Amino acid sequence: MIRRLLDSDSIGRPQFIAGALLLVYLGQCLWLIRVQTQHGILPTPDHALCIYEGLEQWKGGAVAGTPQALGADASAGREGHLRIRDSYDADRSPFYYLVAAAPVLVMPKAIQADSTLGQIWTATPYLFFGVMLGASLWYVSRRLYGNAGGYIALMLYCFSPAMILEVAGADSLGEMSGAWGAFGIIFTAIAVAHTLYAPREIVLWNWRRILLLGLSVALAAGTQFSLAILVLISLALMFWVAPVRPGAILAIWGAAIGVGIVLLLAFYSFHLALFGQAMLGARWVDFHPGALRMLAAYKQTLKAMVTGCPALMLALPAALITYFAWRRARYFGNTAPLLLGCFFLILTMGAANFRGQGFLLAMLPFTFVFVAGVFADLLETNRGALVGAGLCGLLGAAALWNVVQLARLK
Repeated sequence: MIRRLLDSDSIGRPQFIAGALLLVYLGQCLWLIRVQTQHGILPTPDHALCIYEGLEQWKGGAVAGTPQALGADASAGREGHLRIRDSYDADRSPFYYLVAAAPVLVMPKAIQADSTLGQIWTATPYLFFGVMLGASLWYVSRRLYGNAGGYIALMLYCFSPAMILEVAGADSLGEMSGAWGAFGIIFTAIAVAHTLYAPREIVLWNWRRILLLGLSVALAAGTQFSLAILVLISLALMFWVAPVRPGAILAIWGAAIGVGIVLLLAFYSFHLALFGQAMLGARWVDFHPGALRMLAAYKQTLKAMVTGCPALMLALPAALITYFAWRRARYFGNTAPLLLGCFFLILTMGAANFRGQGFLLAMLPFTFVFVAGVFADLLETNRGALVGAGLCGLLGAAALWNVVQLARLK
């Protein structure tokens, strides 16, 4: 994707508009960090613990999130968002800690950690993940639905409070890398499956996509173990897209999973014993069916969706009504993100004991893609002008509301 974007023949008005929107998104994140720092609102003690353990591992010491680092202090995380099982972090790999500590490791001594510049420096990895997820969302939506679809999805993303707070909020748990990895697993798998209809040496020709899929697996599972369930979902999608090449699908999928496992092992500094024990104690499935019978779970999830992206209050119901009422909108490009969004919605409601927003963050980009696809189809109808006017009003109002809310924090 990066190579294509940098190709001089491919850079034009769509790329500049997308880049401008991402700069606005980045500006909102930086503004929020600045305001929080001025008011003395700093990251939580849990985040400080992650940085401390990550620094130890970067310097060749104990592996973060394992008995080497936690030891007798394993109970320290139980009052926060870290869940400890047998002195291992049950939800996250050392990657989570290494990302938190990386900026501090190279922070110049002249920068004070509690200053605005220091907080921005510390948030650099999360700012990177946020921008890259937005760029990936635009790239995929544009490939599926054209320029209109790409702009709709990116507007929803750039002015989504959830996507800003996850990157720049003082209470953020730093899970954007997991959301980016989840998005990459699904759409890289779909892209690979589409290439299987070409008469080429499939496995060797797809080595770049295999590496990208493996990296996505490592990002998702390394940030939140339970996101690893997407490797099975990706395999099902590949068989759905290209049922004619089952052998090639298994070979590519297996190679990508192998790459992901090697990267996960690298996060544990290639300590096989620690890696094996951590994998045995990890919470690979964090789902409680009983939560689906509780009204509170639905209210909490609905509230999180509304506050996470207010524009979805109108856009999502309209897209769902159109999808089920209009046969033309029911094709793979719209159905796949809708199914993934529903899947993550169920996981969000069922993960009652998981202290994080990993499933919700993973759900929102797929929801944006679905909404963008349906509205891009509507724009091509005879009522396209009317749909476009309503859509511009909705997205413009959402953007203005978001900017005004941020400005009020001053």
